[in-house]
Amino acid sequence: MGILRFEALKEAANREPVHFEEKNKKSNLFGANVFNEHSMKQYLTSDAFKGVRDAIRYGTKIDRKLADYIALGMKEWAMSKGVTHYTHWFQPLTGVTAEKHDAFFETDMEGGSVEKFSGGMLVQQEPDASSFPNGGIRNTFEARGYTAWDPTSPAFIYGTTLCIPTVFVSYTGEALDFKTPLLRALTSIDQAASEVCRYFDKNVKKVTATLGWEQEYFLIDSALANSRPDIAITGRTLLGHTSAKGQQLDDHYFGSIPSRALMYMRDLEEECMLLGIPVKTRHNEVAPNQFELAPIFEETNLAVDHNSLLMDVMHKVGERHNFKVLFHEKPFKGVNGSGKHNNWSLATDTGVNLLAPGKTPKSNLQFLTFFINAIKAVSTYEALLRSSIAGAGNDHRLGANEAPPAVISIFIGEQLTKVLDELETVSSGKLSPEEKTDLKLNVVGKIPDVLLDNTDRNRTSSFAFTGNKFEFRAVGSSANCANSMTILNTMVAKQLRDFKVEVDALISKDMKKDDAIFNVLREYIKQSRNILFEGDGYSDEWEAEAATRGLSNFKTTPRALKARIDQKSLDLFEEMNVMNNVEVIARYEIELEEYTKRIQIEGRVLGDIARNHVIPTAIRYQNTLIENVKGLKEIFGEEFAEIGKEQIVLIREISAHIEGINSKVEEMTQARKQVNKLEDQQEMAELYCDLVKPYFDIIRKHCDKLELLVDDEIWTMTKYRELLFTK
Repeated sequence: MGILRFEALKEAANREPVHFEEKNKKSNLFGANVFNEHSMKQYLTSDAFKGVRDAIRYGTKIDRKLADYIALGMKEWAMSKGVTHYTHWFQPLTGVTAEKHDAFFETDMEGGSVEKFSGGMLVQQEPDASSFPNGGIRNTFEARGYTAWDPTSPAFIYGTTLCIPTVFVSYTGEALDFKTPLLRALTSIDQAASEVCRYFDKNVKKVTATLGWEQEYFLIDSALANSRPDIAITGRTLLGHTSAKGQQLDDHYFGSIPSRALMYMRDLEEECMLLGIPVKTRHNEVAPNQFELAPIFEETNLAVDHNSLLMDVMHKVGERHNFKVLFHEKPFKGVNGSGKHNNWSLATDTGVNLLAPGKTPKSNLQFLTFFINAIKAVSTYEALLRSSIAGAGNDHRLGANEAPPAVISIFIGEQLTKVLDELETVSSGKLSPEEKTDLKLNVVGKIPDVLLDNTDRNRTSSFAFTGNKFEFRAVGSSANCANSMTILNTMVAKQLRDFKVEVDALISKDMKKDDAIFNVLREYIKQSRNILFEGDGYSDEWEAEAATRGLSNFKTTPRALKARIDQKSLDLFEEMNVMNNVEVIARYEIELEEYTKRIQIEGRVLGDIARNHVIPTAIRYQNTLIENVKGLKEIFGEEFAEIGKEQIVLIREISAHIEGINSKVEEMTQARKQVNKLEDQQEMAELYCDLVKPYFDIIRKHCDKLELLVDDEIWTMTKYRELLFTK
């Protein structure tokens, strides 16, 4: 056995178990380290508390004088819990969170010291904007950028640091983060949805987009993971033969959670409770050592912050339990990868879920209005929605019989399809009293009963209606939820705005409100038929049918991202005040560059492992075989031709794989060098995808064959059976 593998396995076997003690009920722990309303009431003046609450509820601004009082109370609360530093916690376009810690401690003019935290420190800081991905918005010599406090997401304590959620913008005002466009999109859908809601309830003043994400991940023993250079650097295995046993027996899914993983989950859940992350569900996923957790629904901005924070906390808790947490969408060949299902809905300040049917025809007409408008939005902007989930990792997963395909479609179930069919037959113009009665009582009025026993869920649909929400199943496990949620909320907001314009136009022509709504919805159903699909999304027949329906089918990230900068998308973001053209194009450039760099890094790592681990190990074993052959020749003489033929075949087979690895690594390296000369980011990304990436599978095939041929005792790479089945 290779030294690296032996040491890793020995460390895993000898490790002391981590014990967990249940200290309190989770409800008692929840939000203990969050500067929430309970904490604010204790540490803020009434005016300061009202200022923060109004900023959260109504978006009002907080002046600097009030900010000083808020900062003072926040500092006192934090220091009472042992905090020594504060940081502006933000989400740059790196895909991970960022933070720069400053101490409360400062010196005075007389050589003494004081703990200081002012309103200015709370509201704004100045990190280097050119050192983060910016898509050309900032030059290296133009470093200034700003983080600005987001009071709608509460400050929290992690370790001994007060973390203040913030936006991140350039000196010239462009957004350089995920949060800023998301907040703009949420404002946009609030305004558009509230206006439509007032057709049904004049008391609605605010509509909130809600999000419930589901996080899938792998837990791998850290010693074993660290023995694999590919996992350490790229987050996934670039080679490795599949284990004889994988997930084919379906014995891991929803099975008894392994004790070591359960101790990790309990520790993680306690951290989440303290941080106000409302995690509720945990279970084994389909693949070995794969798990999932999910929270209670929250307002989208807060849910996105909580998911970003959770991923960081998961890594840190994993270190305590000697686990490596893998968020890559496809870390292991031959078993399911990981996604992050985004469950999306809309809720009013009057307590109504707009995507849940009610008990009356009026409330169900409201449900149908938002339900059909969401479908119409996805139909109109399906290529843009596909671009929101594009990434090098997700390319491995989409359509791989474990996740939705690259074609965006909507599943609503057989019963709701029938409801839409009946609505589509409504005559245009004014409805007769008989038609209106039949429609409201026999179609709209029966929706709650229909949804009590809705059609089975379709796991191959990327955007599925699941009773009172839409589930966007195609989001990758490593992604920041803000990307897809910004795009989804923006396009639905645009659709709702257009809907209101059309309805108001009919009302202005003396058509009754309900008639106008039915007429517009009927046309939307006709226009959106192309996106509705109830069958097997993995089938070749659906792929062909999707093409005839005019749906996009971008199977790779470079092609999918083009939709981000077509004129329809640029106009959408500009009109809805979510992003200007500079911000959209910058993000497009950043995502292309990230894709290229990830493939580039993977190619280099694979070449290094193949030449510095696999080939030397294979040659070492081959030399052992050669010595064996020489010995056989000396002993058996003429009889050797029959006795030693299997060894000769094995030596030749090893030689062929060594030659295959060496030649393909060289070809891959030369292809990479040629592509690196290009300046156009789109062309470079496409050629990395088309010319460089295909070598990965060829090189891997040779390496994996050698893994089966070479003596296990000298194979240096930890194998799948050890990574996936060591408890």
